[in-house]
Amino acid sequence: MLRIENLTKRYGDKVAVDNLSLHIAPGEIYGFIGHNGAGKTTTLKSAVGILKFDAGTITINGVDLKKDPLACKKQLAYIPDNPDLYEYMSGIKYLNFIADIFGVSAEERSARIRELADRLELTADLAQPISEYSHGMKQKLAVIAAWIHEPKLILMDEPFVGLDPKASHLLKQMMREHCDRGGAIFFSTHVLEVAEKLCDRVAIIKQGKLIRSGTMDEVRGDDSLEEVFLELEGEAC
Repeated sequence: MLRIENLTKRYGDKVAVDNLSLHIAPGEIYGFIGHNGAGKTTTLKSAVGILKFDAGTITINGVDLKKDPLACKKQLAYIPDNPDLYEYMSGIKYLNFIADIFGVSAEERSARIRELADRLELTADLAQPISEYSHGMKQKLAVIAAWIHEPKLILMDEPFVGLDPKASHLLKQMMREHCDRGGAIFFSTHVLEVAEKLCDRVAIIKQGKLIRSGTMDEVRGDDSLEEVFLELEGEAC
């Protein structure tokens, strides 16, 4: 579904991502772990076409991102760590705007918005301007917007930040259901307990370099994911 091969991204003399290769298959929830500044957000933004990268290739469902970025973006959704929404819009106008961009029919969008907003308990707030939303409400709206066109691949940067426990639980269910239908999810998180319970595969990045990846059992062995992460963080690259 998502293939990142030898990705390198520089900011001046700083190498933010260094020859990184990751493969996320259909049906997988893939966790991406690393300290602040390790290169997680840069990798995610490169994978969705927001950032240009210096070397390597990224393909989404077999389509090269550099050669056909529009075809790739039609198949994915991205939730950044701090969703930038059009706050002058109401929630429902924003969702209709996103549905228009992806060509979702009026009938389909109405059903999906109703289902998703009811599930995340946001229906009663959709008529309000986004400027009046709390951070958690904005995060819920971003989740609905990401799911509205039924993308094959969903990428998320720290998606659980700002969500209350019930909303976090619902999002985890939605992620698993998406992958059970053949989709794929690639997300970064600092909450290692969530990654340990939720992810099929996980990758740990340090100073832009991949230092460990594989199934959860392969990565953690007989230890907890937290113990493995702290041990690897203490090692020199």
